Amino acid sequence: MSDALRIARGPFGRVALLDMDRPLVRHAHPHCHVLLKVEGADTQFQVRDGTAPLTDENAVLINAWEPHAYHHDPAQPKTVILALYIEPHWLAHFRANWMASNAPDFFDRNAGAITPEIRRKTDLLAATMVYAPEETGTHEELLGQLMIAVIERFTAWRGLPHSVRSLAGRMTMDHRIRKAVRRIQSAPGEVDDMTALAREVGLSRAHFFRLFETSIGVSPRVYLNVQRIERAVEQVVESDATFASIGESLGFSVPAHFSRFFHDHAGSSPSAFRKVTHLAARI
Repeated sequence: MSDALRIARGPFGRVALLDMDRPLVRHAHPHCHVLLKVEGADTQFQVRDGTAPLTDENAVLINAWEPHAYHHDPAQPKTVILALYIEPHWLAHFRANWMASNAPDFFDRNAGAITPEIRRKTDLLAATMVYAPEETGTHEELLGQLMIAVIERFTAWRGLPHSVRSLAGRMTMDHRIRKAVRRIQSAPGEVDDMTALAREVGLSRAHFFRLFETSIGVSPRVYLNVQRIERAVEQVVESDATFASIGESLGFSVPAHFSRFFHDHAGSSPSAFRKVTHLAARI
């Protein structure tokens, strides 16, 4: 059973140390996402239509809103993965143009060979999260050093980003898709029927799906699930609400369905996620 070993959250976003032996469904994140192997078996992720290997020498690099999934080989042992979900505003403190790290082409490839420096910084951050979970300032400092090394290795964004055109294009999306996005963002627990949502914004179902994916980069269902899991993570960590009530607020009438959804997207049960996130506060 996959589970979270440690979770760190802060202005940087979140860092999860996950012990994985269970698949993750096709999903996406609103921020850039870096996966680094810590120990265990070599493995791989499916990113869009390609395969990205995750090994001692290779990182997986996923842009914001880029669909991906994890397919664990049941014949292989578990893999401990350091998963980074990084906020653009935090990266901008290091270099102003890194604010655009949520651009669709911030990383120009989905996998790449890491340097010995990245290997050392990965191992140090993972070990510090395990042995000193209360040292939140140290976690953030080490994460900053790791992200600088990763970005300088895997992007060409040392000057003005070339992705201004693509970012501008995403900001001028069709007004009907913008309306659908606002509807999902405002109440993800109240949206489930995509045909009804398409009709609400004045589009046929087929045209709605086509236009939505062209504008956002993911299907309406994946986008809805992104909003649900981000709200779920926030509520699991920041509140003492029961998982049943959190699930209900997000549209899950059966608690077991919410737990499965959380595990399939976050790589951990909500109970383990809450426990390891609160570990630093209890020490």
